[in-house]
Amino acid sequence: MENIVLSWSGGKDSAMTLFSVKQEAKYNVVALLTTVNEANNRSSMHGVRMEFVQRQAHALGIPLDSIGLSENCTNEEYEAKMNAAMLAYKARGIRTVAFGDLFLEGIRRYREENLSKVGMNPIFPLWGRGTKSLLQEFLDTGHRAIITFVDTKALDKSFAGREIDAGFLSDLPAGVDPCGENGEYHSFVFDGPMFKAPIEFKVGEKVLKREQFYYCDIV
Repeated sequence: MENIVLSWSGGKDSAMTLFSVKQEAKYNVVALLTTVNEANNRSSMHGVRMEFVQRQAHALGIPLDSIGLSENCTNEEYEAKMNAAMLAYKARGIRTVAFGDLFLEGIRRYREENLSKVGMNPIFPLWGRGTKSLLQEFLDTGHRAIITFVDTKALDKSFAGREIDAGFLSDLPAGVDPCGENGEYHSFVFDGPMFKAPIEFKVGEKVLKREQFYYCDIV
């Protein structure tokens, strides 16, 4: 099997990417790679405390690598630090990175172009999958996740802090992608068939930021 790195946000798409890779048995995931906001020590996209992302990695039995980003990270900073991380992996003989993207062509092209600059290759195990059926598979295989971020232009703030379940799926308004691929929501996976044990947590404070984004803390 080829050793690869998996881009890890801690959400359901990352989990399903890892699940898919494990089912295929073609690749061996040697590291989960995430980005962290250095100002608050939280995952840069989902706003989850890094201690919980580390607990995920421990429960999965896979090392977690992180790239620290400034709070107001520019694209130039992101690309420079990501390229440095990729070159370090390449020096270890790793040339492939798995991503959980589903259908956004621009993001896929961006990843392909940037990895090609350092001689690395991306793979997209979930690409083209129907998002409603993928979310249903997430539930059917015993994965569990909680909503940690809601874009209130797409979803009511009451969705923040909810567990993803059959009721969540049926309550999603028309026009909202079931997997939140357009940024409607983000999640934190706390249990599933790959986990040694569920991650214990409590729902913490819910905060509105920039008059649009509603975050639910987990503590």
